[in-house]
Amino acid sequence: MSDVLKKILAVKAEEVAAARAAKPLAALRAEAEAANRDNPVRDFVGAIEAKIAAGQAGVIAEVKKASPSKGVLRADFRPAEIAASYAAHGAACLSVLTDRQFFQGAPEYLQQARAACTLPVIRKDFLVDEYQVAEARAMGADAILLIVAALDLPRLKDLEAAAEALGLAVLVEVHDAAELDLALQLRTPLVGINNRNLRTFEVSLQTTLDLLPRIPAGRRVVTESGILAAEDVALMRGHNVDAFLVGEAFMRAPDPGLALAGLFHSR
Repeated sequence: MSDVLKKILAVKAEEVAAARAAKPLAALRAEAEAANRDNPVRDFVGAIEAKIAAGQAGVIAEVKKASPSKGVLRADFRPAEIAASYAAHGAACLSVLTDRQFFQGAPEYLQQARAACTLPVIRKDFLVDEYQVAEARAMGADAILLIVAALDLPRLKDLEAAAEALGLAVLVEVHDAAELDLALQLRTPLVGINNRNLRTFEVSLQTTLDLLPRIPAGRRVVTESGILAAEDVALMRGHNVDAFLVGEAFMRAPDPGLALAGLFHSR
């Protein structure tokens, strides 16, 4: 585990402890169940599969203001406008950063983005506790991210079960073969392969290509990080990788949705 990830996880543990003290898990679960009644879960997996069935890429388009390695990506950050633009230009789903300290995200950004369109939204954060899963549904998320580098297998399974109980989809993220072996013990069909090395922050699309032979039928590979040009998309789709999580390339563009359309030739 990298020093950056250790630091982030330590902060997450503190955040969860403070949140639990302010609002017990039972009260938060009640909010999540109310959200299921009043603001039902949108089909995250189905949205991706529908795009791919239509011959298009299944793009999870990211709404992200900043990152620890690159700093502020978009100073004029308007989540609702970004989400509407993505929806108009062919995105399957949205990914919204809710981490405040390291990514300058917020739960409010997820709520604003989701309210601006009909796309399903994944809460992009560092989830380490069941409390955060309930929190995700209470804020309106349709899916959560589980990062294998941050969690052992029992915790991965517990958090997946907590998500399933609330109707949330799960995207499990890996960086290497050892993490993939753990991820494949979960039930979720969505396996994200992050092409960014957690220790060096270097990006190589070869990471996805190298892991493909290890992934069984019935799983949907989502390639993450480093998709910057049409050639990158063509490389992946040439290897039957049709789902993508892309953020940085769009966040730096004047109109993120137009950038998505240009990269994936969406109409």
